[in-house]
Amino acid sequence: MKIANNYISEAIVTDLKERYNKLTLTKKELALELNVSVSSLNHYIKKGYGIPEYTKIGEAANGKVLFPLICVAEYLSNTIAVA
Repeated sequence: MKIANNYISEAIVTDLKERYNKLTLTKKELALELNVSVSSLNHYIKKGYGIPEYTKIGEAANGKVLFPLICVAEYLSNTIAVA
């Protein structure tokens, strides 16, 4: 199963790179990918669960939050529902 997840992660990273043409996603972009609101994403960040690993830029409470594509891909590959 680990090999399948690696393959899926690589495919997701490739797809996200092609669509966003960068190596990180903003909260708004991740919310779009997860089909949740930015408010929900902010709630998940505050609670510390239910989201991929992220990097916060700046010390302020309203500092910019970026989600590396590799972390997003790993998160998605572990949470994708299979029909």
